[in-house]
Amino acid sequence: MDKPVIVGVDGSEQSLRALDWAVDEAAVHGLALSVVHSQAWGWYEGYGPSFGANRSALRVYAENVVGSAVERANRRATAVKTYGELVTEDPAAVLTRMSREACMVVVGGRGAGGLAGLPLGSVGLAVAARAESPVIVVRGEEQCIRHAFRRMVVGIDTAKQAGHAVEFALREARLHGARLTAVHAWRCPAREVPDHPDHRADAARHRALAEEVLRAALMPAARVKGAVEVRPEIVEGHARAALLDAALTADLLVVGARRRRSHLGIQLGTVNHAVLHHAACPVAVVPHP
Repeated sequence: MDKPVIVGVDGSEQSLRALDWAVDEAAVHGLALSVVHSQAWGWYEGYGPSFGANRSALRVYAENVVGSAVERANRRATAVKTYGELVTEDPAAVLTRMSREACMVVVGGRGAGGLAGLPLGSVGLAVAARAESPVIVVRGEEQCIRHAFRRMVVGIDTAKQAGHAVEFALREARLHGARLTAVHAWRCPAREVPDHPDHRADAARHRALAEEVLRAALMPAARVKGAVEVRPEIVEGHARAALLDAALTADLLVVGARRRRSHLGIQLGTVNHAVLHHAACPVAVVPHP
């Protein structure tokens, strides 16, 4: 059985944009859509009612969130089989658990709490850090969400870790009839030292290494000739800046999930954090095996 597209909704405008993106994606893939809302979402994002709130009223509100989201999805794509799920678990925990049996999990770019200084909702960040399937955080303007640029971008870190991200990006580009730009950033430490005597030779060596990384990472694309137009792009500088710049004219930015463990649990790398918080288009985080 094909795995469904799962989208988390909390009733906010951002989550409705994520819902629309997920509906379109389910239609393109020919998959079912699961619309998930947790009654605990409000407390998780920091806007929950007081302890004296009427629990029955909260249940009715949650049911309305799910019902209206399913109705919106059905209006947008009648051919997509859509069903709603109302849960009481922590929303990040339930979406992470459901990711094990999902084609992808889709969340909005900001939580309904709208906390100042947090461009990405805490649920979205937690799911992106822990999910077992690709996670799409729907960011950007309407033209990005509607695939107006016909261009997708995949960030390449190392050839060894890029495989799953490249495969995901190739599939998305093919299904949406888009070209794919593969971006790899490199830096030459010698260039950053004033009056370094050998910075030109050092720069040439670093650039050659970067070209080899990109060539190796794109070998799967070379085996699917004619299916997707792939453009390699080598950028000198920080990966964070290179990807954010590329995202300005992209419909989707794909990055691998470079995760690390800390005393706070599983954390995403700094580049992933940057694009999830600041990219001008939806971002797909694809986990390494």
